[in-house]
Amino acid sequence: MAQDLDFAKAFEATFAVSKARRRAIAIADGEFGNLDYSRIPDDQLIRAYKARTQVFYLMLVLARPEQDEEQVFFPPEIKGIVDRKPPGDSSEFPDYATQLEKDAVRFRAHIDGLAARDRTVADRLIEFRKAFSAQMMPPANQKVEPIKSSLAPGVLQPGQPYYQISGYLVARDQGRLRIIGLRFFTRLI
Repeated sequence: MAQDLDFAKAFEATFAVSKARRRAIAIADGEFGNLDYSRIPDDQLIRAYKARTQVFYLMLVLARPEQDEEQVFFPPEIKGIVDRKPPGDSSEFPDYATQLEKDAVRFRAHIDGLAARDRTVADRLIEFRKAFSAQMMPPANQKVEPIKSSLAPGVLQPGQPYYQISGYLVARDQGRLRIIGLRFFTRLI
């Protein structure tokens, strides 16, 4: 993410590999509401999760604006993206997923435009990228113990241990530690 804040690319490189596990992560972390997920195709759900998470990360670049920056950082169109709610019914999810992908592209263009003309935003972007450039390492002065409590169905096998390192939940997946969940507020704030 440090290079270009592209969550979709980071997801492909660092998250669990199996489509079933990715689907379970999207349901668990996507905050899409109480939908009938059995009616939503895997690819659509995973794409929506990537787009929604992308918007969230980009939004954090502009977090806590000064009073005079609020309207510039979050004009009505961008505020509409931030405030977008998931659909109330699974049949509306395809349109919602498509809109999320458009939102992510639009929000990125907004950030890029702001950074090109506002040094404060450019500096925020630089600092935000630096936060992702550090290697994710377990704490040096603390032993990281396996956690065996259950997560959302399908994210892990019953009893499979996982670890929390910074704001990431990680577990063995195809012989490597891979991300199985994010805890945004412990990671970024």
